[in-house]
Amino acid sequence: MKGHRFEPQILRQYDIRGTVGETLHTADAYALGRSFGAVVGAGDGRLVCVGYDGRLSSPALEESLVEGLCDSGMRVLRIGMGPTPALYFATRAMHADGGIMITGSHNPPDHNGFKMMLGNAPFWGGDIQKLGGIAAKGDWPQGDGGAMDLPVMEAYVTRLLIDYTAPRGLKVAWDAGNGSAGDAMVRLTEQLPGQHILLNEVVDGTFPAHHPDPTVPENLLQLREAVAAQGCDLGIAFDGDGDRIGVVDGQGRILWGDQLLSIFAADLLARRPGATVIADVKASQVLFDEIARLGGKPLMAATGHSIIKSKMAEHSAPLAGEMSGHIFFADRYYGFDDALYAAVRLLDIVARGDRSLAAMRDALPQVVNTPEIRFDVPEDRKFKIVDEVKARLAASGATLDDTDGVRVRNDDGWWLLRASNTQAVLVVRCESRNTAGLRRLKEIVAEQLRQCGVQAPDFRKIC
Repeated sequence: MKGHRFEPQILRQYDIRGTVGETLHTADAYALGRSFGAVVGAGDGRLVCVGYDGRLSSPALEESLVEGLCDSGMRVLRIGMGPTPALYFATRAMHADGGIMITGSHNPPDHNGFKMMLGNAPFWGGDIQKLGGIAAKGDWPQGDGGAMDLPVMEAYVTRLLIDYTAPRGLKVAWDAGNGSAGDAMVRLTEQLPGQHILLNEVVDGTFPAHHPDPTVPENLLQLREAVAAQGCDLGIAFDGDGDRIGVVDGQGRILWGDQLLSIFAADLLARRPGATVIADVKASQVLFDEIARLGGKPLMAATGHSIIKSKMAEHSAPLAGEMSGHIFFADRYYGFDDALYAAVRLLDIVARGDRSLAAMRDALPQVVNTPEIRFDVPEDRKFKIVDEVKARLAASGATLDDTDGVRVRNDDGWWLLRASNTQAVLVVRCESRNTAGLRRLKEIVAEQLRQCGVQAPDFRKIC
């Protein structure tokens, strides 16, 4: 049987992702369907849910993917266009054997890809590489499957609303960034109490207002202006496929993923003392200290939504999060990253309490830190650079954690150096109690990189 070769660079750690028409084609989608069918299991009758985001290339990729799944004997439930969490929800609700979402997430408009589930578990790492081997051999089952439409948006939004229990509503600005969370956001806000100002709710795969990545401050400018102009209690933004959240308080200040997780953890641990709460290595030390102070068990994990989900299952953790805005609730929910659900939980916490979100933010211990600093390096050097730094630090007796890259603590605070799993990029973050300590930490990182021959950004100019 004739096989298919994927461009190697599109088979990534957590998903399949490429540039449409260059490294990613409809033929790849068809081959993925055939290969995923082989993984799900031989024989007819296995059930796979398929959804897609609002990118212009997504419908054609979805057609080819479904064709490939059907030719491998799968029964396919097509949930249509919507956010990635709706696909996760459908896969669980239908007790499906697998799920595939066609999405480019927060990447440029000409990018697209696939996120996958096998049963209720994430499909990543070696599983994705295995798909490449199956496709190359053409080792595909042959079957006579079929497809049917399964609209899930109404059921999905109804489920989101269950966990809003507050007796009052809030005034909230929302920004879908023209991403695929737009329709769900409209339906959700129609049924939530309070006043809601909607921005960029119409799905448009060209993203005319701004790029759909709420971790980039300039992409939150429109939301911050709306919060100020309308006198909102807070503002909420979503990425291109609705699995990452961005938040600003009533003063227009951004709350990063670790700050949000601190607020969620305080609410959760009041009800579930001793619970494990997971955060990635980029999170502030304030978060880990707060979890412990509140009687929880903090656990640091490597960055990556699939890794976090696996760690949650391993440790029976009811809550986890990443600096990138992925928030995972297994407390009254399903354990996957769902920004719309995280928004509901956040609004419920604020509306039930007697403090504003801004006051909650101000109550956290105050530190100074850099944002996530990302800079390009050669792909074949990124992991080697981290290894070189780690070896030097270990030889010097430094206090370090190598969960994901190197996270180093000293009297001034901590700094992190890690390699991106998805790009030819190194990531740096530093945190201290004061600006003088932060300056010294940045100087240490810069010197370590200089010893590796790396031309890094001028960290002195980055607050």
